[in-house]
Amino acid sequence: MGSLSDLYFKKETLETLLQVLNSKGETGVAITISTNDETNEYGQNVSAYVSQTKEQREAKAQRFYVGNGKVFWTDGTIVTAEKQAQAQEEGGLPF
Repeated sequence: MGSLSDLYFKKETLETLLQVLNSKGETGVAITISTNDETNEYGQNVSAYVSQTKEQREAKAQRFYVGNGKVFWTDGTIVTAEKQAQAQEEGGLPF
């Protein structure tokens, strides 16, 4: 295990997300979680916002923050997750 963090989402923010998802006919939302080396004035170093496309990032579009929190445990060995190819069994099912 690499770390554990707490995130807090305000009810109003969750309701806003749900309204936008319903109005766009979406079934879910991708969230980006950022962990910083420094803490803010509230003792927090984790923030979460709606993920952006490459075009939105390049255009410096404003992020929609959904929550924040803090890392409360780490073993100091965080690694980048890589997607692994799934082995396909006969019949195309992975089990």
